[in-house]
Amino acid sequence: MSTYLIGDIHGCYKELRILLKEVNFDLKKDTLWLTGDLVARGPNSLDVLRYIKSIDRCVRLVLGNHDLNLLSIHAGINKDKPKDQLKNLLKAKDIDELIEWLRYKPLIQIDEQKKIIMSHAGISPQWDLKTAKKCAYEIEQILSSDMYPLFLNSMYGNMPNNWHEKLSGLARMRFIANVLTRMRYCFNNGQLEMFSKNIMEINNMSLQPWFNIKNKITNDYTIVFGHWSALKGKSTPKKIIGLDTGCCWGGMLTLLHWEEKKYFRINKLIS
Repeated sequence: MSTYLIGDIHGCYKELRILLKEVNFDLKKDTLWLTGDLVARGPNSLDVLRYIKSIDRCVRLVLGNHDLNLLSIHAGINKDKPKDQLKNLLKAKDIDELIEWLRYKPLIQIDEQKKIIMSHAGISPQWDLKTAKKCAYEIEQILSSDMYPLFLNSMYGNMPNNWHEKLSGLARMRFIANVLTRMRYCFNNGQLEMFSKNIMEINNMSLQPWFNIKNKITNDYTIVFGHWSALKGKSTPKKIIGLDTGCCWGGMLTLLHWEEKKYFRINKLIS
């Protein structure tokens, strides 16, 4: 019984199947954790969703910003962009079924025995574990309800960027979604900085990658995330693991065998 964690797939179906074959992934015994962004930018988003749905009983995944964007496009809120390569998925005969399946997926996965926490972008330094679980659950509840289009229509935006428990309504939902699916940099007090994306030399010492700010969780857990492909899986402190190595951008798809702490990687295949 092995636990495998894979970074952002982004429609790279062939690479995914090759990696799973390399580690002899066993559907009956093993568990597959996925950091989100199953779709978009890569060539085979439809195949990825169909496959992951077919093995759902042994998969623990979290939604990423591109997965939420797919829900938004399907709901008629956002527009499909050619660069996302979602045309075949959106026209698929089973698209409604796939969307319904995706809507019920969480934004955080936690294994209390293995002491793993996974979200797509990370965990806010302003949150303790109880707050993180509560906030993620709030998004899960609204996504699985008839009110989900209202949330999707309001999730785009960078404000508010500072957490306090009195945040309410759609502003609260937007902040939570930004933390769990879009966050990269924070100010030293944990306040979100939503404009910087690439790795940069930080001249202003008040701005740091979220994982470099002291948090209330990694004393007891390891945080696994994706989203930030520019990191190439490097430059994170102990007990913080970034698994997005940019396969859809010409990089690699990365798998971590948790029990052996061994990495497997495959370069993007030429389509």
